[in-house]
Amino acid sequence: MSVTLRDIAARAGVSVATASRSFQRPEMVGAATRAAVEQAAEELGYTPNRSARALITGRSEVFGVIVPDLENPFFPAVLKGAQARAHSQGLQLLFADAEESPQGELPLVQTLAPQVDGIVLCSSRMSASDLREAASLRPLALVNRVVDGLPGVFADPVPGLPAAVRHLHRMGHRRIGYVGGPETSRSDTARRGVLESVCAELAVGLEDLGHFSPTPEGGRGGAEAVLMTEVTAAIVYNDFMAIALVERLRDFGVAVPTDISVVGWDDIEFASLLSPGLSTVQVPRYDMGATAVDLLRQGADPGTTVHLPTTFVPRGSTAVATPPRPDTLSG
Repeated sequence: MSVTLRDIAARAGVSVATASRSFQRPEMVGAATRAAVEQAAEELGYTPNRSARALITGRSEVFGVIVPDLENPFFPAVLKGAQARAHSQGLQLLFADAEESPQGELPLVQTLAPQVDGIVLCSSRMSASDLREAASLRPLALVNRVVDGLPGVFADPVPGLPAAVRHLHRMGHRRIGYVGGPETSRSDTARRGVLESVCAELAVGLEDLGHFSPTPEGGRGGAEAVLMTEVTAAIVYNDFMAIALVERLRDFGVAVPTDISVVGWDDIEFASLLSPGLSTVQVPRYDMGATAVDLLRQGADPGTTVHLPTTFVPRGSTAVATPPRPDTLSG
């Protein structure tokens, strides 16, 4: 025998209308009443019919999440945070992979829009005009991107990145290279600005080593760029690249941190497992995913941007600066 809303209402001691609102418009029901209805539903094994609710309310209770690359280890923690927050609010998520193609993001939004109530866009590389077109289809919440008029959550390079530079400065490094990410990455642009400011403050030379793909292949290319300079430390766009960069340096007989210090960005799960452990700027990835779901669920004001601070985590990949290396690639 199937359980009905009337059964739930009787068990919880509320009206059928109140039981219905607890599932369809929970924000209109007091916390204690909602908890009683949810407990009664759990005891009786009742699951609301999501399709029927969508017909009644015009809402699917489903959000979409688009990431540039599901293989990038930055994103699992973001997705876990989003999933946990969505689950706690009775929502479902649909995930999509843009495959590192800025041109592929808007078509994904257009595909998901009819199926969802809103979309979380992670590290989007769409132009601002394309993002506004996407927002005209469904409410958006941006992760790791700031655009006027769109809500989002951003990993602030401060205080983590300045702390990393000051750590290197204390260890005698006076020439630091930056292995950047894609030119289309707005977070890369923000980090460059912070690096330029703190290096100027400390009279540390900053060498721009170029833009690279945020992949292991990009990290290997970054290593070769490092070896063409006399920098004694390198700050890398993400840990994924930094790990590959360290391995490539070793291929050339350059030891980390004895010959050169390396700092990553993200603090992915593998960073502490390396030998030596990777010094890195820790990004609150789980909290970013959860916050993005909150912004969609709450219907945040268009101009709302939540800045979450980063933290520098020193490990074994940074050490006291050594004299400049010989030209490893010469000959």
